[in-house]
Amino acid sequence: MEEDIDTRKINNSFLRDHSYATEADIISTVEFNHTGELLATGDKGGRVVIFQREQESKNQPHRRGEYNVYSTFQSHEPEFDYLKSLEIEEKINKIRWLPQQNAAYFLLSTNDKTVKLWKVSERDKRPEGYNLKDEDGRLRDPSMITMLRVPVLRPMDLMVEATPRRVFANAHTYHINSISVNSDYETYMSADDLRINLWNFEITNQSFNIVDIKPANMEELTEVITAAEFHPHHCNTFVYSSSKGTIRLCDMRAAALCDRHSKFFEEPEDPSNRSFFSEIISSISDVKFSHSGRYIMTRDYLTVKVWDLNMENRPIETYQVHDYLRSKLCSLYENDCIFDKFECVWNGSDSVIMTGSYNNFFRMFDRNTKRDVTLEASRENSKPRAILKPRKVCVGGKRRKDEISVDSLDFSKKILHTAWHPSENIIAVAATNNLYIFQDKVN
Repeated sequence: MEEDIDTRKINNSFLRDHSYATEADIISTVEFNHTGELLATGDKGGRVVIFQREQESKNQPHRRGEYNVYSTFQSHEPEFDYLKSLEIEEKINKIRWLPQQNAAYFLLSTNDKTVKLWKVSERDKRPEGYNLKDEDGRLRDPSMITMLRVPVLRPMDLMVEATPRRVFANAHTYHINSISVNSDYETYMSADDLRINLWNFEITNQSFNIVDIKPANMEELTEVITAAEFHPHHCNTFVYSSSKGTIRLCDMRAAALCDRHSKFFEEPEDPSNRSFFSEIISSISDVKFSHSGRYIMTRDYLTVKVWDLNMENRPIETYQVHDYLRSKLCSLYENDCIFDKFECVWNGSDSVIMTGSYNNFFRMFDRNTKRDVTLEASRENSKPRAILKPRKVCVGGKRRKDEISVDSLDFSKKILHTAWHPSENIIAVAATNNLYIFQDKVN
């Protein structure tokens, strides 16, 4: 990533056939596990698809394999709340992996109301030779049993099973927008528009409310919680962002209810840039701690900002994602695109950040060299080992051959969800119903 920031290769892409793609196939979250061996996606149909990376082949020891489908399971079903006459969608809002403790994998997935803990495990042996059952599983007549058999394990075809281990329900009045696993690996939090709850993995029937911003009179409601995340190393610290463009850092040691923040990050608004859309575009759609825990990154509609935890009054870095849309805010408001929630991710060393845009473009910013690049995830250039060419958007005046005009951008194609391998230069990009996996050029 240092020198050739824009020579990124397609490793492989998981493409669903467009002619059969439905609303349910649209990918709604992407997440690597802690080693990067597994990659999970959730979609609007409530399904979780897990991809596993192939092991190194003996012929080419330096070339790691591609990601292939490892397990697919239905995590959430559509429900109906009869008391409120509300339909609860099955759409997976977020997936978070737990660090691997044994041979099995554990992950949390959530829709608008219910968080589930899933265990994903492999079986390649089955017990045979029961005493009280015959081979078909039928119970045998005890009077006919004349000898004692020792059951043995016989090899069988590898089977990957996903089983729900815990269901954390009935704790949120509003839609869950974030879940985050604490660094103590005993607790996690779930955040909705007005409240954040803290859960213990072992206890499903109660949670602690740690943030509540619901006003006594709902007519006085001025802001909502948009995202929340635990600090990667300090289990008492977390941040949450709001629709007003502010970030609050809270310390759970200070009080049981973290209504008083310990730090408040907000950039003063430039009066010359004030417009009808200022409040909408300043709403933060994603907040992420850096792996080091020293910085926070936030994404609003037009920019990505990096904040130092020790400096609250302004961000230390601001990156323009698609500044050419400033003149288009009116039409983006009319087609509701201005409310799109883009996510942002760090690379493993916190030196490069990535976030999505429209027209299936995604942007990368190198924090050291200050270089940035726009790349496109599309079916046209999705042949394996194809090299991605940087794209440029032209805002007026004369358009060069390789540029695309801002007026011909397709706003229905948007990259909201991306993920970065924790240690290698491999990224996963969800473009509507397709998942693309890119990796740095392997020399």
